[in-house]
Amino acid sequence: MTITDTHRILKAQGLSIGYSSKKAKHIIADRMDFEFREGELIGLVGANGIGKSTLLRTLSGMQKALEGEVYISGIALSSYPHSELATQLSVVLTEAPSSKNLSVTEFISLGRQPHTNWLGTLSDLDKEMILWAMEQTDTNEIKDRKCFELSDGQMQRVAIARALAQDTPLIILDEPTTHLDLYHRAYILKLLKRLANDTSKTILFSTHEIDLAIQLSDKMMVMTPDSMVMDEPCNLISGGHFEDLFPKDSIYFDTKTGRFSVK
Repeated sequence: MTITDTHRILKAQGLSIGYSSKKAKHIIADRMDFEFREGELIGLVGANGIGKSTLLRTLSGMQKALEGEVYISGIALSSYPHSELATQLSVVLTEAPSSKNLSVTEFISLGRQPHTNWLGTLSDLDKEMILWAMEQTDTNEIKDRKCFELSDGQMQRVAIARALAQDTPLIILDEPTTHLDLYHRAYILKLLKRLANDTSKTILFSTHEIDLAIQLSDKMMVMTPDSMVMDEPCNLISGGHFEDLFPKDSIYFDTKTGRFSVK
């Protein structure tokens, strides 16, 4: 597949996600078509269990699509060798890293693995990228601390710095604000917004912070049991798509304020 528009980072065509066994397929979302463009911050929202993590795993190559195809930089995701895919997308997961005994600098340096030689030796360029990632995420002051000494908010910034050091056009984050207080939830999402604007990287994140995502995202993906809709937040509000996220007997979406309220 050849893509003439160099600003298109990811494209999904006829994408169906879910799980399959020898007996049957369990489809979570069916025949989706969407694309991400350079420098966009995209928020993925939906109720618990709706399939947000399944979609992220499929887009990142951790899980096979049931049908359709995902293209990254014009090449089918299924065609990428693992080592080359790591130069195209980086992933920040919800789970705490298993390498918390590493220092912050050592942890961020792991992002350069796809670019180093077989010995893992860091070049001058690798070191420059690590320093740049620290500057972008304000993690310079904690660079010598061990990861197990960090707060949840600090560790999230370090994980984002590692993804930045990996220097991929696409960054995917699975609920990056989990376990954070309101201030740090807003801080992380504002950080992602600034990174998308300043670095032209495409950033997709799933979140339950729908109010914040509406304010900061360039586009949003809204998943319900019946559909997945992607558009600018203002268009999603006017189209009534946020009103379908939760049962109307307990919570409602105010289109005037762009916020959810309890009945």
